[in-house]
Amino acid sequence: MNNRSLFFGDNLEILMDKFPGNDGYFDLIYLDPPFNSNRNYNVLFKEGLVDSEAQAHAFEDSWHWTNETQKEFDYLMANGDIAVVELMEAFTKILGHQNDMMAYLTMMTLRLSELHRVLKPTGSLYLHCDPTASHYLKIVLDTIFGKMNFRNEIIWHYRRWTGAAKSFLKMHDTIFFYTKSQDYSFNRLFTSYTEGSVKRKEQGILHRFKAGEEPVLVSSGKVQSEGVPENDVWQIPFVAPSSKERLGYPTQKPEALLERIIKASSNEDYWILDPFCGCGTTVSVAERLKRNWVGIDISVIAVKLIQRRIIDQNPNLKEQLNLDGLPKDLSGAKTLFKNDPWNFEYWAAVHLLDARPPAGKSKENMKGADKGIDGIITLLADNKNGKNEYGKVIVQVKGGHVQRNQIATLKGDMARDKAIAGVFVTLESPTRPMTEEAAMAGSVKTSMGEFPAIQIITIEELLNGKKPNLPGMILPYKQASVNQQSQPSLGI
Repeated sequence: MNNRSLFFGDNLEILMDKFPGNDGYFDLIYLDPPFNSNRNYNVLFKEGLVDSEAQAHAFEDSWHWTNETQKEFDYLMANGDIAVVELMEAFTKILGHQNDMMAYLTMMTLRLSELHRVLKPTGSLYLHCDPTASHYLKIVLDTIFGKMNFRNEIIWHYRRWTGAAKSFLKMHDTIFFYTKSQDYSFNRLFTSYTEGSVKRKEQGILHRFKAGEEPVLVSSGKVQSEGVPENDVWQIPFVAPSSKERLGYPTQKPEALLERIIKASSNEDYWILDPFCGCGTTVSVAERLKRNWVGIDISVIAVKLIQRRIIDQNPNLKEQLNLDGLPKDLSGAKTLFKNDPWNFEYWAAVHLLDARPPAGKSKENMKGADKGIDGIITLLADNKNGKNEYGKVIVQVKGGHVQRNQIATLKGDMARDKAIAGVFVTLESPTRPMTEEAAMAGSVKTSMGEFPAIQIITIEELLNGKKPNLPGMILPYKQASVNQQSQPSLGI
């Protein structure tokens, strides 16, 4: 097992394939899975020096009963512990079969069973959820981990702007804390006293419990240097849109939240897993606190954001990140295209080219709202009177047979979208008529340099380090601040 490993793919398949056996691998697992909120989530990217109004589809948090769900349900019923089988049967009786909530609970129960398997006997698990399904997930956790290993229901309370509603404002998430056994690591945390509390304690406090009784001294005048022990209601601010910490990922959690969890349930050199890694807050904090970490996510965008975040915060770690699951050669690229054309396009445009995904592109709508565009690159084109001017470059990715008319189509798309240039990425080698058609588009001149208006580049060339000639290219990701405290640590 290598430190700083980031896996792209379904966490269930990765847990089963990469982490076999029952001995346990991880000291701490934190997961912030989808909440079954029936919402679509988008990633906010930068365009020039400001946030772009165009947002790329990150993930859909809605669940439906599919053939894959049926397979997972059947696997649970055939291979799960007796208690898990009985739980799923009870859920079916209460909620009905083959509905959205059962699809969500099937997904979560199977993965929580696997996470329990890869957790060390002395390990801890924190499940982050909200009231949508927390009451069901608590029963799932009691069944898998044992109710005797339940430690806390942590309430993360935050403030944010909300709309008018005929109910109390929803201002908290729930985090369930379980351990695998009674023998587990836990570091007691403390919160500093307020000035008022210190003053009252130093003075000593008398309290009369009943009329006629002598006052009782409830404070001796001594103040504990550590502070007051942390309780299970955590007042930690939400990551505000204007926060320097905000990276644009829709469900980003504050580093202070993960720092508290990691400090409480791990020590330096412990192993930490986040199987729903998102934008990488868990692994970022783990790196800063000198823990070993493994992250998993099924989204190419998420994997790219995490990679950028870790490198931005720790420039010396660029060569020490272990990416697994993304193609490393032409054969792997062809396999990805065959198995998952949508993620192939995302991988080529977002991961290899550092392009921003277009608004409206989703797995369910590969050729709809994105209008055939797989990525957008922004260039700094000019600066007049101290004001920057930007140019748009559109990216199209093709994994199948390519021909000349696709370059002509790209020209039309450039004109429609008022793009100054286009990049055509192909898995196959381009034909001679294609290169001739691209050459006929001429060149583009900006204050940053001159370059071809249409450039054709193959996946093999990108994998070998070649990049299109695009002077003045601006990376679309918000840059994470450098982690001054981080130091290199050895992988195992």
